[in-house]
Amino acid sequence: MRSVPPWARVYVVCTALGAVSCAVPSPGTRAPWAAVALFAALCAACELLAARRSAGERRPDGTGAPAEGGAGLGWHTPVMLAAAFLLPPPAAALVPLPGALLARVEQRPRGLRRTWRAAQLVLCTWAASRVHWALGGRDAVVTSDFPYALVAAGAAVVAFCLVLAVLDGGILVLAERVPVRVARRGLFLRPLAPVAVHGLAGLMMAVLWRSPYGPAAALLVLLPMYVSWWAFAQYHRERAAHRATIRALVQAVDIKDGYTRGHSERVGRASMMIARELGMDGERAEALRFAGILHDVGKLGVPTRLLRKDGPLTPEERRIIELHPEYGHEMVRGIGFLEEARSAILHHHERLDGSGYPYGLKGCRIPEFARVVAVADAFDAMTSTRSYRRARPVAAALAELQRCAGTQFDPRMVQAFARALGRQGWHPAVTADEPPPHGRPRLPAPYTPVATEPGARRGTAPGGPRP
Repeated sequence: MRSVPPWARVYVVCTALGAVSCAVPSPGTRAPWAAVALFAALCAACELLAARRSAGERRPDGTGAPAEGGAGLGWHTPVMLAAAFLLPPPAAALVPLPGALLARVEQRPRGLRRTWRAAQLVLCTWAASRVHWALGGRDAVVTSDFPYALVAAGAAVVAFCLVLAVLDGGILVLAERVPVRVARRGLFLRPLAPVAVHGLAGLMMAVLWRSPYGPAAALLVLLPMYVSWWAFAQYHRERAAHRATIRALVQAVDIKDGYTRGHSERVGRASMMIARELGMDGERAEALRFAGILHDVGKLGVPTRLLRKDGPLTPEERRIIELHPEYGHEMVRGIGFLEEARSAILHHHERLDGSGYPYGLKGCRIPEFARVVAVADAFDAMTSTRSYRRARPVAAALAELQRCAGTQFDPRMVQAFARALGRQGWHPAVTADEPPPHGRPRLPAPYTPVATEPGARRGTAPGGPRP
């Protein structure tokens, strides 16, 4: 939702209006306002404490530390669910509201994002409470009627996750332009396990809240939840450190090979577009994005004079540059979560007909990630303005990819990218905005991994990108 389309704004407003209608008490409903205020304060305190602990943990896109699911679920979730198990639905819907409205939002438009998150939590909590009350769950909690209390709580958790999945799916389709068939995958199952655990903790809180020991005893349930949240945050700190390492490597490549500045980030973006079209889950799609970003990291091992050479490359110089996939593969060997991405870094210059490098793999022997990155790499190279040639139009570059599908590129990846481009478009950027040294124009290298002209072959096409 960085640049929010009009229909997405309408969707957020409609969601907010729905949340307001759910929070309005129905006639004859008596809300225990003291309990509502206590639950709301506790929920807000948990959320603000978590946000403060997470301060400084930023993703590359500027957001805060990732949460355990949509709507920013965290260790305040048991408080929301405990309120859903004890309070009438309109009263329970008010519990997450103060914390959501006070929470820090990193990206703009902040007001719209804050409104969206608050409305989402309100609707999820209301749905959980509505289902729980309809099944008589409150009476089961008050009388400690087990195992029926578990059945009602389980149904409430399912309702919470269903509403969360529907709302998240809608915003993905409208704001991120993700296809419906892709957006719906994993939205329900992914948060189900953590919300189920939070539901059990919330049920324990509700039972202790109604016990002779009162709310003070219920607060003890938050201690193990805080410990689990802390461990989860530590895991994301480690991932954030890996991301910082990746950014540093990419910046080093951009400095060394300045005429392709920004190329790595755009290849990562194009790879992500293909991953979403192929329906990859979140973890694999993120790994593929990292593969696209790091595909040229091996250029750090190539002499700078070759990367910045103005004239044609000799056969020996070409062989040296062709070592960069193997260099890159070795550089990221120690980064655990890049295991599958390493195959793309090593094999992104392979061709389906076996004429690529470094190993001349053919067809399906080329890893899937490498086939994706090859398409993204070639497309960005053709649509980026370099010092020795102008960028090609997107349509022309796409036509070239389609012409080479089956010989150089995987047709499935090319088709997926074409569908993604049709929905999202592409905004190429100038990558050589500084003049070459001594004012001499850079000449195109005689070598290219992409056949950029009709009938061209690798090593002969004029004007193509260097490897």
